[in-house]
Amino acid sequence: MVERLAGSASTEFGVPGEVAKRDTRPIAAAEGKRLTSLVQAAWAIYDRILAGTPAELRKGPRGGGRDRDKMANHVRDAEGAYVRKLGLRLTPPDRHDRRALAQFRTAIAEAIERPSNGAALVEKGWPQRYAARRIAWHALDHAWEMQDRSDRSSG
Repeated sequence: MVERLAGSASTEFGVPGEVAKRDTRPIAAAEGKRLTSLVQAAWAIYDRILAGTPAELRKGPRGGGRDRDKMANHVRDAEGAYVRKLGLRLTPPDRHDRRALAQFRTAIAEAIERPSNGAALVEKGWPQRYAARRIAWHALDHAWEMQDRSDRSSG
């Protein structure tokens, strides 16, 4: 353990909800590339799992939960909000438009990769390390949820 942070209601669900002091250290070019490669790997896993997930997912223990398309739209919409935390003004693309999605993600990757002093890129924004962790966590969290809630009896 290197740092303790106060939690919130979101922390109960695993959300990395606070910026750690370590997130604000300067980012050299090599570190930016490493962060970007981690986010891109998370997106690749998410995309692979999304492609193999059935449209209807098993409901949670209390009967709730989003099906695949609503979850995929949620991930895309969240990334649309996250880009503003990086100082980008982008509209999230239709998730079926592979070219537009690639351009959208490239812009995010470029913002994360850029060498910086480690501070948030915009007022009330996120430092790049935190943005990388939050974006990767969110994609993987929902990828794993899709896996967990897919009906395994049909395969």
